[in-house]
Amino acid sequence: MKKVPFLAIIMISLMAISFFSACSKKSTPAPVKATLYDSLGGSTMVADPANPGMMIQKGRLGIRSVIDSTIFVIAADSRINGHFTVLLSEVTAGNLSGFSELSDNLTTFVAVATGSKSYTYSGMSMHDAHDPAVNNRMNGKATSADFDAFVDDLVKGANKNHLPSNLITSVGALVETLRSQVVQM
Repeated sequence: MKKVPFLAIIMISLMAISFFSACSKKSTPAPVKATLYDSLGGSTMVADPANPGMMIQKGRLGIRSVIDSTIFVIAADSRINGHFTVLLSEVTAGNLSGFSELSDNLTTFVAVATGSKSYTYSGMSMHDAHDPAVNNRMNGKATSADFDAFVDDLVKGANKNHLPSNLITSVGALVETLRSQVVQM
């Protein structure tokens, strides 16, 4: 019987151990970059104050709170509230269905735009939503000054909800990308 040198056995053993240990190690996934939605609260479930007994993602709740506050600011803003006469007359008459639909659509739109994977926006495009020929709930086409007033009102709505300035800036940058779709005059 031929003798195998002791050093060769050790080398073969070490190579086998490193091969099998490398194969058995679970690869560590690359860290997932946080989205703006995550910064706004993310997918952590919390109680929905507007719907007792129901849960809502913290990010969606935060976005909805800012959206609802912004809608109220717009309602009082004579610079742009004329675009929403249908909605304002409904709310004045006690009909909140249009308000609820607008709030839900905008909340979903912003949730998806900020990176949520839990929702799908299926409403009108921003162009169609702001074109009175397509959307009979809009009263007139938006100008650049109207868009500026909206951004101002959005900041007021965000401030009412104590959104940190860095997140307001991030949301503002996202909203600014929509200017060309919203402004049609």
